Amino acid sequence: MKRALLVVDVQNEYFTGALPITHPAGHLEKILQAMDSAQTQQVPTVVIQHFFPQPEMPFFQKGTEGWALHPEVAKRPHDLLLQKSLPGSFTNTELEAWLRERGVETLTLAGYMTHMCCDTTARQGVHRGFKVEFLSDATGTLALDNSAGKVSAEELHRAILCAQQMMLSEVLDVESWIARLKS
Repeated sequence: MKRALLVVDVQNEYFTGALPITHPAGHLEKILQAMDSAQTQQVPTVVIQHFFPQPEMPFFQKGTEGWALHPEVAKRPHDLLLQKSLPGSFTNTELEAWLRERGVETLTLAGYMTHMCCDTTARQGVHRGFKVEFLSDATGTLALDNSAGKVSAEELHRAILCAQQMMLSEVLDVESWIARLKS
């Protein structure tokens, strides 16, 4: 079963900007470990970078420091770099065609945010007939507090992982995923 690793939105905004990822601990190291293992095991890697075309948005504006990929992700090899302007990595991008051309059947998701772009991309992948692996310790999120309510990063992360595991994705940690690649 041919797979591809999708590294979603690992950009500086989530480290030094207005949207710091706080859960789970060690998320960046796990993303990098997944990327390195994908390279070693010849799993194609797609790096995805978000931008907002609306100039009034305070973050993810092309050319800004917050929009740039995290330096550790930027220096690692990848097979495709995609830019997207909506939460789903398939929307208005060449992702599906690229995956189909290579015979990819399984998508492995890492990156940010668990509840937004990773969740949306996983659902889009399932709707297109792909099997999805959702890396629990290589995805991450932050606490939310808005007019709809308040939720901790840990609660939000756990809720999305449980929803994904229910009928959409297989949720597993990076160590288990790497063992799978080697078997």
